[in-house]
Amino acid sequence: MKLRVSLLLLAAASAAVAEEAIELGTLEVVGTTPLGLGGVPLDDIPANVQVAGAKDFERAQSYSLADYLRTQLGSVVVNDAQNNPFQPDIQYRGFTASPLLGLPQGLTVYFNGVRFNEPFGDTVNWDLIPQGAIERMELHPGSDPVYGLNTLGGAIAIRSKTGFSFPHHQIKVYGGSWGRHSESLSSGWNNGSVGYFLHLRHFEEDGWRDFSPTRVKQAFGVLSWRGQQGQLNLTLSGQDNDLTGNGAVPIQLYRQDRDAIFTHPDDTGTRLFFSNLDGSFWLNDKIQLTGNTYYRYNKITTFNGDDTDFEECEPPLDDLMCDEEGEIAEDVNGDPIEATEAVESATDNFSRTRQKGYGVAFQTHFLYDPFDMDNRLITGFSFDQAQIRFNFDTELARLTEDRGTVGSGILVGESRVRLDNEVTHYGAFFIEQFSPIENLTLTASGRFNSSHIRLNDNFGEELNGKHHFSRFNPAGGLVYKLLPNLNLYGRYSESNRAPTAVELTCADPDDPCRLPNAFLADPPLKQVVAKTFEAGFRGRFDRLPLGGDVSTALQWHAGYFHTMNHDDILFISAGNLTSEGYFDNVGKTRRQGLEASLNGIIDNPMTGIWLQKLRYSFNYTYLDATFRTPFTAPSPNNPSADAAGNIHVERGDRIPGLPEHSFKFNLDVDVIPQFTLGMTGIYSSDRYFRGDEANLNKPVPGYWVFNLRAEYRVHEHVNLFLRVDNLFDKHYQTFGLYGQPDEVLGDAFDDPRFVGPGAPRGIWGGVRLQL
Repeated sequence: MKLRVSLLLLAAASAAVAEEAIELGTLEVVGTTPLGLGGVPLDDIPANVQVAGAKDFERAQSYSLADYLRTQLGSVVVNDAQNNPFQPDIQYRGFTASPLLGLPQGLTVYFNGVRFNEPFGDTVNWDLIPQGAIERMELHPGSDPVYGLNTLGGAIAIRSKTGFSFPHHQIKVYGGSWGRHSESLSSGWNNGSVGYFLHLRHFEEDGWRDFSPTRVKQAFGVLSWRGQQGQLNLTLSGQDNDLTGNGAVPIQLYRQDRDAIFTHPDDTGTRLFFSNLDGSFWLNDKIQLTGNTYYRYNKITTFNGDDTDFEECEPPLDDLMCDEEGEIAEDVNGDPIEATEAVESATDNFSRTRQKGYGVAFQTHFLYDPFDMDNRLITGFSFDQAQIRFNFDTELARLTEDRGTVGSGILVGESRVRLDNEVTHYGAFFIEQFSPIENLTLTASGRFNSSHIRLNDNFGEELNGKHHFSRFNPAGGLVYKLLPNLNLYGRYSESNRAPTAVELTCADPDDPCRLPNAFLADPPLKQVVAKTFEAGFRGRFDRLPLGGDVSTALQWHAGYFHTMNHDDILFISAGNLTSEGYFDNVGKTRRQGLEASLNGIIDNPMTGIWLQKLRYSFNYTYLDATFRTPFTAPSPNNPSADAAGNIHVERGDRIPGLPEHSFKFNLDVDVIPQFTLGMTGIYSSDRYFRGDEANLNKPVPGYWVFNLRAEYRVHEHVNLFLRVDNLFDKHYQTFGLYGQPDEVLGDAFDDPRFVGPGAPRGIWGGVRLQL
């Protein structure tokens, strides 16, 4: 039967991905659950799933998963808010996965069946996902409930290499602009029953902006067993990374010096130990059991040198420091802080987050064919729990001539946070897929989520709280094969996102906090519920003649998506500094749009050894992302705010940071069989500044960027490669928000716009050795 064949294909796919993900003569099989197994042919999924394999990452010369998403996949755009290669905001269909607190996280990321969104804030640290260890990545669109919490706009499911999928040994070394260099070793082996895979990587650069070094160290390994009835994989991973992302810069300063930063440092350290045991077993030819259990310990430290909200008090108390409300500032011992040069011009904000997470998940896959219909049923359960300890302090400091900071050793009492947080998630789901008639596949699924959040304030009582959120989310869809090469699909789905501890403890409009957070209050927030409808057409041709012996294999897709968020949570920029504000439910927001893609391969044997093969892909997205509920929000640095510093958001105003139009293309041509030349083009239209939710001012302008890559295969074991980013050295910005630059730079800097500049031209070359 078709379904049994698809399961056998899936087992093979978990061990190896086809050499050419776009060689259309093969049947692409994708997973439908976080655990990855229980997959079906891609053509039977009622959504536009995008798939990439290890060879695709290698061909694109990507240095991280986030970089591959940015350059290769449709409906994905990037905000370089931090200007660090491992700290981008990845946005898909208007939903975000980012390492930065303060952004509404709407995408989930799974690695070998384990949810990789951080328990504290639902953020995604891209540096903790070793791209060189990825065998397969799937981008699932929409509010698919099976992927659990946070899947408002989509889910990224990743499977790692094993000694069975990568029985090779590889060394990769490259270097070039900005002092960037990377060295990695990958090794895999198996004897048919047991195997191992090991990946080690060191990445380092000075950064293209001032004072912006980065260092990444990754170690990843898998021990595997394969038998006739099942398989087991034990994954162990360790990370030790130091990232510097100096954030947005005043636009006037950027125009004077492209490499400049506002204040520094802005450092993030991530340390991770991750272990996971996953496996599957066939009880008989109709029932398969799959499960995993994991432990994850993660420590994140941040140090941010910034402007200050503190100043000398009004006479006669001008020998003391006051906060922006005019209240006398006190240290952590309750003593008033004296006004001196050492404390008057800057602050150092530093935090430490320790997270211990563990959990289990299992699913059962039933293959029964009632009434002679192809049928499969998957049921599953997951449990995840994390204990979190979060410490935060603000130290008064002074600015140096290069806008660095020198701490005074005096810690502000009102900013201190000592918070213990326990997060527990339960989930139970099912998927039922069957074919009542030929050429029609129906899918029904659902998941019940239950989240418990406990907050314990160890430096007071304001943050104490217990919260519980639960919901059942349904989904249903169909695929109908109109023609052998043409499918119609449609799906309705729902998903929810529970407010995180970060949001629950930073939700007081009367007392905005700073990110990373000095938490101030614990008002209740409602959970976000997303409801998505999507439909479209897709087709494929394994061989389409173009004249003579020239032919192309191609895939195409055209679709519409519509997601309505209910009780959406937004970070409202309410303070004088760029990172100050609070979280609030702002009613309904809508993200709808059109997607179109075309990709394939042209074979041209008529030219001899020249120009025999051309690979191409084109992706266009129109995104209409708007507020649907009017609201008023403070935005004191917005030059068009009213006299009270407020802006009035109307129904139909665009959500900041999201472009309406995005387009990207990739072309790779084999000039000769040994030499491939490729180009990527990325277009993103304008987007509004954060803090301009009412669309009162000019947006950040759109841009085109072109990248070049080349590869020469000296020998079957030796490849040389070259990559050029921003080929024409385009000056562009991907992000904007409002602040007060004159507080640091002087009265001449009176433009409140801050921008996240795109990187200038960068060139890197390297060698890959494989046995």
